[in-house]
Amino acid sequence: MGNILIQIGCSFLGSLGFAFIINVPRQSLHFAALSGVVGWMVYWSLTQLHLGLSIANFLAGFCVGIAGIIFSQIKRMPVTIFNIPGLVPLVPGATAYQGLVMLLNGQTVQANAKLVNVLLIAGSIAIGYIMSQLVAEFYFRYRQNRVFMIVDEPSDPD
Repeated sequence: MGNILIQIGCSFLGSLGFAFIINVPRQSLHFAALSGVVGWMVYWSLTQLHLGLSIANFLAGFCVGIAGIIFSQIKRMPVTIFNIPGLVPLVPGATAYQGLVMLLNGQTVQANAKLVNVLLIAGSIAIGYIMSQLVAEFYFRYRQNRVFMIVDEPSDPD
């Protein structure tokens, strides 16, 4: 239980700190940080279940995207205010740094492996986020068309 609280706290503070840096409006800071918690907890939970980094990052990116859309509807603000800080805990910065250090030290084989891993993780996050936006777009279009179909139905003259 303590480990879960540490994960939640650190992901909240990391997202909150980045939200401060990019000047997220004060009234939406807690939602921006909560978006990071959602993504990180999905990632962390799936890695604890040994489902693989690509799947965990894909689903975490997807959940951050969905959470950002929900929060943007609640606060009536642009979705990027919530998604950018939410994606920060998922960024494989340490792995990229290690790969670049290995590359500079002449360990090209190990560096290539690390950097390919970074590309796969970043690609998984990006595809998951894009899929969330696509699902939301389909949902909103379906909802809009359904409302028009209900409103535009002719009344029965009988």
